[in-house]
This record gives sequence, structure tokens and C-alpha cells, in this order.
Amino acid sequence: MPEMAANRVDRTARQLAELSLEGEGGRYLGSEDELLKRFGVSRPTLRQAAKLVANDRLISVRRGPRGGLYSDRPDAADSVRAVARYLRLNGATLHDVFVVNSLIAEQAGVLAATSTDSELRAELAAFAERIDVNQTAGDIVRAENELARLLTRMTGNPAIELVMAIGYTFGMEEQRLRFYGTPEDREKARALQRGLCKAVLDGDPDIARLLMRRRSAMLEEWFAKADAVPG
Repeated sequence: MPEMAANRVDRTARQLAELSLEGEGGRYLGSEDELLKRFGVSRPTLRQAAKLVANDRLISVRRGPRGGLYSDRPDAADSVRAVARYLRLNGATLHDVFVVNSLIAEQAGVLAATSTDSELRAELAAFAERIDVNQTAGDIVRAENELARLLTRMTGNPAIELVMAIGYTFGMEEQRLRFYGTPEDREKARALQRGLCKAVLDGDPDIARLLMRRRSAMLEEWFAKADAVPG
């Protein structure tokens, strides 16, 4: 695409994004013909710009009656998938993500232990009752994911929720590592889950931090073993 045409597309994309962000998601922004007049560009330029903004989930294009462009908003899952994809494309490994997540996980445990949200505390208590049902490696992985998501919700901090979700989304795509492979590993994981749930429900942030740290140390040991295996 010639430079001037590319600049027109970029400028129009910025204008479309700004128009979308002026109001709530789902708002009608105009028909294609109306927006052509508004921005003073050609139809191909508008369509290319709209595709860029739609990729960022800031607009959607609808056909038929009342067709045209509408404001849209990305959800948390879109953001998580996009960042996980960016990390993988730029060579990040699961271990790289784990190193960052382990520090944040400690703070998540501390904040969760201070939560007074009765509904989330009830969910955590219900989770604790089901821990021993999880016997296979797959069961443990799913339980770890569920517990992490629950604890991060209890923090009330959306930044912690986002970073932890990126780690788990990234990890679910990792095929080389096989955690929780032995009965001993799985029992160790269940014991840490039981202790962590108790610490949070007891409102003990120091123990919650300690158990998060022990969990990270356990996983770090498994990473070291996996890195020592060729291929």
C-alpha cells in the first residue's frame, strides 16, 4: 500500500476508534455512506480502516436493516488471548511467564485473605470441599486454574486478575511440560490447595503468602527438571 494511502487508512482508523470511545458499546455510529461523508475518504480506505478497528474489537459491522458500524468493546478474554499470543510470538516461554506470575501470586494470596466478600468466600469454601475429588493430573490442572481465578477475583484488583489469567491461558497451550505426573506430586498439590484455602478463609495473609511461595517453589523445581531433559 503506498505511503499516503496507508496514512489515510491509519488516520481514519484513529478517527473511528475515537468515535467509538465517545460513548457506550453497542452505539450506532452511522452507515458506511454517512461515515464516508463524515471522514471524507474513499470507500476502500474506510473499509480497510474499519477492519483494523474491528480487529481491536472497538467497532462491529452489521448488515441488513439498520446496518452500518457500531461501537464495540473487547472483553477480558480478548485481552488475555491477545497478550498471550504476543508473548508466544516474541519467544516467551511458560517459565518466563511463571517467574512474573509467582511474585504476583503471593500478593494475590495476601489480598484474598483480607476479602470480606461473602459470596466469593462461600465459593472458596465449596472449592475446598471438592479438592480430594481431583485425582488425575488433568483434574489438578483444572483445579489449580479454578482456584487461581477465584483467589484473584477475591483480590478486587483487575490488574492482578489480568496478569494471572494471561499466565494460565499461556500455560494451557504448553504441551511439553507434564506437571502433577506422579501420585506424590498430585497429593502435594492437593495439600497446598487445602492449606491455602484454609489460610484465606481464616483471614491469615502471612500463611497465604507462605503457601503461595511454597507452591511456586514446587513448580520451579518441576521447571528445572523439564529443562534438564533434552528436547
